[in-house]
Amino acid sequence: MEDQPPVTVEPGDVSVADRVAELWVALAADQRAHGSHLQAATNRDLARDAVAQHAVTGGLVVARADDEIVGFVTFSKEQGDYDVDSRRGLIHDIFVRESYRGRGVGGRLLDAAEERLASDGIEYVSLEVLADNAAARRFYERAGYDEFRVEMEKQLE
Repeated sequence: MEDQPPVTVEPGDVSVADRVAELWVALAADQRAHGSHLQAATNRDLARDAVAQHAVTGGLVVARADDEIVGFVTFSKEQGDYDVDSRRGLIHDIFVRESYRGRGVGGRLLDAAEERLASDGIEYVSLEVLADNAAARRFYERAGYDEFRVEMEKQLE
């Protein structure tokens, strides 16, 4: 870790969409070990388009070490048809390269997303985490997140 350059956290733009999509593929591949059904590489182009859309709407923050992107977070304001009594934001994806984990990069990315959402008048932020991913659950609990909704799944014969 001492050999690694310092990490900066900054808004991402469309020019980084391809590089962030590669990280998204790594995220999706990692999540398979926790029970995700999402296929990684076959969804790369869709992920790239989603990342670009987040960049256009201000919902992309990246972590850089020199010119290398080592992490990212995508987020948005919740959109819906129902009247609600509060404004919610959504964290869609967050990922840090394994070699940069344990250095506070994920926390800085999450903080940056929360700050941007709060500046837009968002009162609550929600996210999904796979039930089997104990490390991610601990990360979010340390950041102040509590269980809000539980999704259940059953495999059909």
